[in-house]
Amino acid sequence: MSLYDDAILVLKGYESSEGRDEEQRALGQSYLDHLAAHPDGLWKSCHAGHVTASALVIDPPRGRVLLTLHRKLRMWLQMGGHCEPGDPALAAAALREAREESGVEGLSLLPGGPLRLDRHPIPAPCHWHYDVQYAVLAPPDALHTVSDESLDVRWFGYGEVAEVADDSVVRLLGAARERLGE
Repeated sequence: MSLYDDAILVLKGYESSEGRDEEQRALGQSYLDHLAAHPDGLWKSCHAGHVTASALVIDPPRGRVLLTLHRKLRMWLQMGGHCEPGDPALAAAALREAREESGVEGLSLLPGGPLRLDRHPIPAPCHWHYDVQYAVLAPPDALHTVSDESLDVRWFGYGEVAEVADDSVVRLLGAARERLGE
């Protein structure tokens, strides 16, 4: 199965999942419409916008998340970025990005598929990121590093996230904690 086929299946499954609010369902349909109109809509070269994959690195036993201070945007965000031709699936792209940007080995995807969708504008030449957001669980002995894409990488307690990150990250943390039953 191609990454494009996987993305269509993931988004159709996400859109039809119980518990999704109307805004998230509509967003899922806009992702599907984008991919239908742009067969290259997974790739950075699609200037109309492209699908990205991100993952919140979470450490539930310690009640914390690992965020990156994004070099270009200068914002505290979850790990994530562009799909690459070698990615077999969106979830694999999110896991790869989390590993690359955090330096943490032994990350595992939180089961159940993507937690949220977040479409946001980005500077030219592209116009939109259609982000598919996952969460990954950090191992107990997680050691992180700062990648070339970051100015800093730091752990934040759940209660600190709203003080440093935007609403998208706060909503993603809420969805992760809900899936974890916290």
